[in-house]
Amino acid sequence: MLNYILRRLGAGLLLLVVVTAVTFWIFYVLPRWAGVTPQGMAAMYVGKAPTPEAIQATVDRLGLDQPIAVQFVEFLRTLIFGQEFTFGRQTVECAAPCLGYSFSTNSPVLPQILDRLPVTLSLGLGAAVIWVIGGVGVGVLSAVKKGSVFDRLAMGAALAGVSLPIYFTGLLALAFLVHQWGLFPVSRYVPFTEDPVAWYQVMLLPWITLAFLHAAQYARQTRAGMLETLNEDYIRTARAKGLSERKVIFKHALRPTLTPILTILGLDIGMVLGGAILTEKVFSLNGVGAYAIDSIVSKDLPVILGVTLLGAVFIVVCNLIVDLLYPVVDPRVRITA
Repeated sequence: MLNYILRRLGAGLLLLVVVTAVTFWIFYVLPRWAGVTPQGMAAMYVGKAPTPEAIQATVDRLGLDQPIAVQFVEFLRTLIFGQEFTFGRQTVECAAPCLGYSFSTNSPVLPQILDRLPVTLSLGLGAAVIWVIGGVGVGVLSAVKKGSVFDRLAMGAALAGVSLPIYFTGLLALAFLVHQWGLFPVSRYVPFTEDPVAWYQVMLLPWITLAFLHAAQYARQTRAGMLETLNEDYIRTARAKGLSERKVIFKHALRPTLTPILTILGLDIGMVLGGAILTEKVFSLNGVGAYAIDSIVSKDLPVILGVTLLGAVFIVVCNLIVDLLYPVVDPRVRITA
């Protein structure tokens, strides 16, 4: 088991290095292939109405005219050990891990991301609890009551949830549940540490809206897995031994079905924590996703790069946790690890 954990940790670290290299290639190599000169890239750092002298000074300071390999090594060194940045006569230090300085605010990117991260964490983790419990529960009931009215209605709602985009369902929820019927309050995000009740009231509708999209997928996946498992020989043996139907379903049939659910859960949570862009914009939540959209509009390259790396880290970490949970859900993994 220890070897299994060490192998997964090593694979996760290697994947992070690969993702970092690919991210650097996208943001620094592709623009060159598209014809953007080092001076053109430096102009984004200088700001509005840049002078040729300021642009050239930025090229020299950031090493944008250096070979790509040298720039990548410098990028990794800055990320791991930090770097000092010079703005005119002012020199500021970016502590490790350094994701650079924002073009728009001339402030470190990482602290700005961390300030917005609690909003995205609140949104992603709260919605995950709802979509896992709701999706798996509906999927199990649909499989047990195959062909019933409940099964048809549940799968119809799941199909709608998979098909409808989040900005459509979110706007509908705001129009009817908030503004027309007044079932949810109209208010800004409140940190949990300041007022847990207000935090819950503000986040409940975004949770439900985001969970509806994912719960539909989980319900369909759980139903398909349960229907396949319920036809296995060991299920018929368990019933022949006189076990209760509840024990047969939840102890013997549901557990093998949870393995693929656990796989997609790791991907979904990683992607949501990396920035629930549309949900945050629809509900005016100032999280990492909304920060990413604003940086794309303003062409703030360091922020875009930082959010991309953050999303990659979350996905890798969540998948690593899923790998470590596989032996708990399926003992056969412990044997083959």
